[in-house]
Amino acid sequence: MDASDQDTPDTPATEDREDREHDEDREVPSRTGLTPRQARRLRIAAALVLLVAMAAVLVVRLAMRTSVLVVGVYGLAMILCGVVIELSRNGRTRLGTWLLTAGLLAALAADWLLLP
Repeated sequence: MDASDQDTPDTPATEDREDREHDEDREVPSRTGLTPRQARRLRIAAALVLLVAMAAVLVVRLAMRTSVLVVGVYGLAMILCGVVIELSRNGRTRLGTWLLTAGLLAALAADWLLLP
């Protein structure tokens, strides 16, 4: 066997080396914002705080006026907070954020419009 008969992969090795050199020259952009785990934890914490706030408002509203409608509006808002916590735990943080925002705005609107 001659040296010319042997397969020498000179071309791929030099291409790989050049690609690595070009990769090292490129500047990797720094990541701004929260990591997905931090975003999930932040949304879970926000939903927990809102859940406790809804429970406090429910107690205050029930002290002012006992009504099934009051329990319904704030009970649904508290259930929504629990759903958002579960969605965030499963990685659906954007959906949870939209649901939390829309649900709490709907609860406040129902409180203002429906409850005297």
